[in-house]
Amino acid sequence: MSLTRNRFYLYLSLACMVGYGWLALVGRLKPEEVGKQYDVCLIRHFVHIPCPSCGATRSVLSLIHGDLLGGLYWNPLGFLIFAILVAAPFWISYDLLLKKATLFQFYHLFENTLRHKWVAIAAIILILANWIWNILKDV
Repeated sequence: MSLTRNRFYLYLSLACMVGYGWLALVGRLKPEEVGKQYDVCLIRHFVHIPCPSCGATRSVLSLIHGDLLGGLYWNPLGFLIFAILVAAPFWISYDLLLKKATLFQFYHLFENTLRHKWVAIAAIILILANWIWNILKDV
């Protein structure tokens, strides 16, 4: 089943709302307290090693507080998540108000770019390096 523009915007909007809700729940905590009080990673729970995205919430919280190095330390993927949480609502609103599909087109362009062999290999290497780093620092 192919993802339609409307379904894509719905899913992305829901993901942003869940993300904002999660940040509202843990936002009163310091980034280093989040992993201790709310450990929701199933991989860490069952396998006892952090997953590639472990620390992403702490990273986003650090970025919200202006701590760029903390955001980088906890998980570089937090920068991507933070950018999506900030930009997506505005971009979705822009497209819906003007009846355009620029975000949907960007998503397809990004998806097609990832299908190139060397881009995919580089992305996999970066995710694996991040995962190793998470394991070594035991996020």
